[in-house]
Amino acid sequence: MRDVIEFDVVIVGSGPAGLATACRLMQLASNADKELSVCVVEKGSEVGAHILSGAVIETRALDELFPDWQAMGAPLNTAVTEDEIYLLNSAQEARKIPGFLVPKTMHNDGNYIVSLGNLCRWLGEQAEALGVSIFPGFTAAEVLFYDDGCVKGVATGDMGIDADGKRGPNFTEGIDLYGKYTVFAEGCRGHLGKQLIDQFQLDANADNQHYGLGFKELWDINPELSKPGLVIHGSGWPLDYDSSGGFFLYHLENNQAVVGLIVDLNYRNPWLSPFDEFQRLKHHPVLSQYLVGGKRVSYGARAITKGGLNSLPGMVFPGGVLVGCNAGTLNFSKIKGTHTAMKSGMIAAEAMAEVLLNNPSETRELVDYTSKLKASWLYDELYRSRNFGAALHKFGTLAGGAFNWVDQNLFAGKIPITLHDRQPDHACLKPAVECEKLQYPKPDNRLSFDKLSSVFLSNTNHAENQPCHLQLADPAIPLGSNFSLYAEPAQRFCPAGVYEIIEEANSPVFQINAQNCIHCKTCDIKDPAQNITWVTPEGSGGPNYPNM
Repeated sequence: MRDVIEFDVVIVGSGPAGLATACRLMQLASNADKELSVCVVEKGSEVGAHILSGAVIETRALDELFPDWQAMGAPLNTAVTEDEIYLLNSAQEARKIPGFLVPKTMHNDGNYIVSLGNLCRWLGEQAEALGVSIFPGFTAAEVLFYDDGCVKGVATGDMGIDADGKRGPNFTEGIDLYGKYTVFAEGCRGHLGKQLIDQFQLDANADNQHYGLGFKELWDINPELSKPGLVIHGSGWPLDYDSSGGFFLYHLENNQAVVGLIVDLNYRNPWLSPFDEFQRLKHHPVLSQYLVGGKRVSYGARAITKGGLNSLPGMVFPGGVLVGCNAGTLNFSKIKGTHTAMKSGMIAAEAMAEVLLNNPSETRELVDYTSKLKASWLYDELYRSRNFGAALHKFGTLAGGAFNWVDQNLFAGKIPITLHDRQPDHACLKPAVECEKLQYPKPDNRLSFDKLSSVFLSNTNHAENQPCHLQLADPAIPLGSNFSLYAEPAQRFCPAGVYEIIEEANSPVFQINAQNCIHCKTCDIKDPAQNITWVTPEGSGGPNYPNM
């Protein structure tokens, strides 16, 4: 018999959405002079260990949650002082875009450059001070249901299971966490959120969700080159007409800068390697001028949910709610998702508190959540940005950018047209024989690096001899249809060298190096056969990102 712990609310994930939910719940309970029991279960070794984002954040939600966050010591230390946007024409050439030609939503006045991991660590401290129980190092491995299909809670994963599925000498059984409500705040392509969307058909009236793969590196740079508060964005080279995305370089305090590339996962050429495109990018003078002579100190990658309002699924179901990037609340027109994720969690907290503090016997589906969402600034913001991604996908960088300028600057996001992009990302690849086979230069180990040395900097680790958390529905597909049609793109779209085709006894073998996995979820999204399912490994496994 497994141990059971009961709470009023169980929250899966200690990112911005989950922690904002927890904090707001406890604030509302305190304001009503009542008590709530709330727990947060986090698969990372600590709060913030798996958090990866650029990140320039808008403080709108934080202002509402903790109006005195500055006096409380929130780690927002670098205000944006300067915005630059470039279109890279080639490996050496670039065109700086004048501010008046940039969509209003992409300006960053009043925003802050932060380590989102450190912000989450701070939010975790606030949550615990308010009385929230946080359990790091525990995976929410399974959704638990009542007989009528209502969500009952989650089961944490067992520890110490051997690769063959048997209990090892260090076996520890998981725990069942019951909640009157369960909040799924797992981030992009959440393992349980994906199941719930399918089970409750939450996306029946939505466009297919869209994703990007975001890379980030943290650099110590020459103090003479440091410009704290400078924000650089851009698009173009090295991506071409069959691929799209954008880059960023932000100057932090302490002579540090972060550099990254987002590659939209609707790219068509199966020979494309997003990781190698990122490594190439750093040699462009717009970026290399700040990185030359510096030292790379951390690396990470993470998928991004970017479909926006048109792809937003229903977020409530009996016994639970999806919040943040698990649903897809990122505002693509701002390239920001922290404030929207937090607000979605805060709205969920307010809807739950109304029931739990006033009519606790009536808990089932959060019927008021959707109306509260639609009445909020979050929904208005997502509505105004609904066309942004679809325009870029349909029309390309230049024409799509022009459409977005008109939509955002002249119509404030309310142009009387709604664009749709209904082709799923995994269905966009062309056969390999129809595409140019891309060749990438060897890394110079000054600006560009290989995958394995990069994974080393992510501090990724998994307990040895555990079951593989990257599950193949059909083991024959990688060397079958995926190889013959697409030259098995998993070798290239994975940013951590997890998937390889090697020769054993003169025969090819599809090898999964699960130990390398940095939990980006790209394989679950981009595999053209939808044959790979990412499930939770043993608790505390994966990256341990410092200051990311």
